[in-house]
Amino acid sequence: MKKPTLLVGICAGIAAYKTCDMINCLRKEKIEIVVCMSKDAHHFVAPLTLQTLSGNRVFQDMFQPQQGWDPVHISLAAQADAVLVVPATANIISRTAIGICDDLLTCTIASTQAPVVFVPAMNTIMYKNKILQSNIARLKSLNYHFVGPIRGRLACGVPGMGHIADTKEIVKYIKTLLK
Repeated sequence: MKKPTLLVGICAGIAAYKTCDMINCLRKEKIEIVVCMSKDAHHFVAPLTLQTLSGNRVFQDMFQPQQGWDPVHISLAAQADAVLVVPATANIISRTAIGICDDLLTCTIASTQAPVVFVPAMNTIMYKNKILQSNIARLKSLNYHFVGPIRGRLACGVPGMGHIADTKEIVKYIKTLLK
């Protein structure tokens, strides 16, 4: 029986470091992990780390050289049984909600027929922004999934809504979705 494939889209947010533990936990559950990073995610977690943890090549650039001709965003979208976007920044949520496809991750999300799960993580003020909340509501109405955020200590040092959901809850949600 083929292992399910999860495309993990990592965005540029401080919570990106938590994806390392998530990838380890998901692989223990016999889930194949393929990582696609946003343009600036490497500032928070190294592609080499993610490649080592996932056991697969990490994709970052829509125009990186390929073996033969294969539109990378289409092939990534086709192989995914689900897509997990973590940390889901206000940027990726809003760009997805209005259909902007200007990098590998947004093009892949727009090309997949698999369920897409966003795991928001950002400052409370950003999370409560009316435009972002409208974009989240729009995505939910289009059957996109959300896990979190929760109340917790934020990168700015104060507690508030916008902290990334617990790794165990994210893994549990993905396991249920992939069944």
